[in-house]
Amino acid sequence: MPLRDHFRPPVDDQHSWEELHGQWPAVIVQQLRPHLPPGFIAGPRVHPGSQIEVDVATYEKDNAPPFAADTSDGGGAVAVWAEPTVEVEALLDFDEYEVRVYDVQRGRRLVAAVEIVSPANKDRPESRRAFVAKCSALIQQGVAVSIVDLVTTKRFNLFLDLLETIGHTDPTLGDPPPPTYAASCRAVKRGKKTLFQARSHHLELGRPLPTLPLWLDSERVVPLDLEASYEQACHDLWIA
Repeated sequence: MPLRDHFRPPVDDQHSWEELHGQWPAVIVQQLRPHLPPGFIAGPRVHPGSQIEVDVATYEKDNAPPFAADTSDGGGAVAVWAEPTVEVEALLDFDEYEVRVYDVQRGRRLVAAVEIVSPANKDRPESRRAFVAKCSALIQQGVAVSIVDLVTTKRFNLFLDLLETIGHTDPTLGDPPPPTYAASCRAVKRGKKTLFQARSHHLELGRPLPTLPLWLDSERVVPLDLEASYEQACHDLWIA
């Protein structure tokens, strides 16, 4: 079945993209279960961020003079240098739609993560940096990361942003890179070298989704069948 555009009519006239993003991780977990070796488990993690807007114009500019210590009553006071010069709402809570795979025989060690990109992950530079930093940190910790991006309304490619953090690119995705894509990546040790490995695909509307490798360790890999889980999630939600 074809990939739909969940961010434009006619699909988003009847279904919010959040419905798919909320359902899909659970379906992925169900479909991974028969493929995972003994000792490995998967679980969904869905955490919509608070969507706080960063507004640098909201800092206080009272007409009162700077605070000065008043010691007339013998008490202490907050020093002038302790007063903030800027006070803003911070974007510290981010969207997370993901599946995490653990090796329970090694103390529930996280070995793989499937990150489903939301519009909020792509809409601002700080949001994109936070998403890339999270993926980069996971990979540095030995976690294999798969990124799935169906967001058609934002042109940014976070997988290529991730590659740029290590000084590389992926010529197979073309120039300009597509806004919708799927990729699996990991870091592996080869002697004294650390190699970054990835497999990426351009996701096209009207075409089936690919199967990605979900690496569990240096030897074991299981299929991440995006098409099967995506279609099941759409079926469950009555998305035609």
